[in-house]
Amino acid sequence: MNTATKSSVELVELGKFFTVAGRHLDVGEGAPQMFSPAIDAVWHELAAAPHAHAAFTAEHAGRTLAHVETAGCGLVTWVTTYQEMYGPLPEIWFTDADGTINERSLNRYRETGRVVAEWDCSPAPGDGEMAPEATVR
Repeated sequence: MNTATKSSVELVELGKFFTVAGRHLDVGEGAPQMFSPAIDAVWHELAAAPHAHAAFTAEHAGRTLAHVETAGCGLVTWVTTYQEMYGPLPEIWFTDADGTINERSLNRYRETGRVVAEWDCSPAPGDGEMAPEATVR
């Protein structure tokens, strides 16, 4: 898989993650935990371009989101929402930034439908503005 394709897959999943985040924030739930190093790496690249980041989060989450440090570990609480919207989490969610799949975590997820992981960041509302014509995917 070339870098452009890899980044495209990760960017699509980041958009889905932001859509889930928007849904959770809309109903007063906590922001979802970013547990994938591969997808988080793309998020960091996007965050380096503030205008592009704001536009991308507004398109997917219906609001501007910021990248905030929120270290933790345990049950990843947004997986059910993702599965209802998009189906099972793909392998990329269990892949590190170097492209190595954590087979143990992936298999546990496939067997139980649950993800237990560590994370070090999550989205948070940026400036509180809602996007006027948000696209929900």
